[in-house]
Amino acid sequence: MKKIFLQFIAIAGAAALSSCSFFEIDNYPGPEETVKGYVTDVATGEPVLTEQNSRGIRVRMLELSWDNSTYNPDFYARDNGFFQNTKIFKGNFNIRVDGPFIPIVRKAPDGTVLYDGSVTCDVEGITEVHFRVQPFLKVEIVGEPVVKGGQIQTKVRVTRAVSPEVFREAITPTLSDYSDALMNVTDLRLFVGYSSTCNSGNSYSAWSNQIDYSGAAFEPLFGQEINITSRGTIKSNRKVFIRAAARINYATEGERRYNFSEVKEVNIP
Repeated sequence: MKKIFLQFIAIAGAAALSSCSFFEIDNYPGPEETVKGYVTDVATGEPVLTEQNSRGIRVRMLELSWDNSTYNPDFYARDNGFFQNTKIFKGNFNIRVDGPFIPIVRKAPDGTVLYDGSVTCDVEGITEVHFRVQPFLKVEIVGEPVVKGGQIQTKVRVTRAVSPEVFREAITPTLSDYSDALMNVTDLRLFVGYSSTCNSGNSYSAWSNQIDYSGAAFEPLFGQEINITSRGTIKSNRKVFIRAAARINYATEGERRYNFSEVKEVNIP
């Protein structure tokens, strides 16, 4: 009996030793590589202005280093078109961006790739990637805003950054039910907030305002100065920021995204 007990102890000890690797510390290096770059207008070289969230510019990276390709978590560009991620594993990646511009990867309804402007590259150290795209709209705040009675009055001008002909040629083959109504501007917004990144997710949206347009009602307003005023009353002796934005009736990756103006600082006397 004693002999059997000693044999059991020996077997159990060997099993315990063989399983020690389960408790070993993972010494594999963490992600330390950096991917950064800009998204700019191919026609003007200017940054594509939008908002820093899921409704702005999404950056998607597909790792190709292994047999089973995997997506990294998506991240988003800043509101000035700049993007950066400092926690990427070294490897070979396909990188694409989606935003308020003609998609850089376009597929036919049956999945056939019609155009692929994504970038495939090795990521090691600091890797810079520059995407030149065709924004839908250019939005500008014209002149200086005027403050009256705690409200901000400003003028906004919206122009097409890509012609209807170019839009139609790029988008028609990707849809089974294309319509020129996709080019219609659906709304113009004035975002107001304490942060210079004021946008559709801003918590001070009570001051923001929106003008909606049905059908092709906005068409004669392209290139014109449009008056828009903030809502509510902003308290005196405050500094706020404003941005104007507009979007068309076309969704990229399921999201109708805004093209933005540059930000302006406004002092409320």
